[in-house]
Amino acid sequence: MAINIVLMEPEIPQNTGNIARTCAATGSSLHLIRPLGFSLDSKHLKRAGLDYWDLLDVHYYDSYEELIEKVGQNKVFYATTKADHSYTDMEFNDDCYIIFGKETKGIPEEILNENKETCLRIPMINNKNARSLNLANSVNIIVYEALRQIDFPNMI
Repeated sequence: MAINIVLMEPEIPQNTGNIARTCAATGSSLHLIRPLGFSLDSKHLKRAGLDYWDLLDVHYYDSYEELIEKVGQNKVFYATTKADHSYTDMEFNDDCYIIFGKETKGIPEEILNENKETCLRIPMINNKNARSLNLANSVNIIVYEALRQIDFPNMI
């Protein structure tokens, strides 16, 4: 029983490192869809994740299609600033997959358009200069809501 965090083509090693640390601390699995915008040997990636890397359950995919082929579509959510639904409107379950897009472009429009009912957003003020939150912060907000809904399994 775990929440699955999926990063689609992440670009910034520090974000991925921080997200990896969140995964280790929550028992969540980390799924990375290539291409990655950094080397897995990156000192920034390792520094951000500190000594948590051996605690991770990490999976790698060469494409979004490969991920969906393996996990199915039933328990997949899409985090985007373009969603109609707030993350608090969603009913998360154990073993769900929450996909976050790359820092500069997000999740491709065609994927969002095909999955409108499972797209979610974090509410923000309406200000064109405040386009989005940092990726690692967004993951933390949504993952902890999902974990709250399933009663923080195996957590103290």
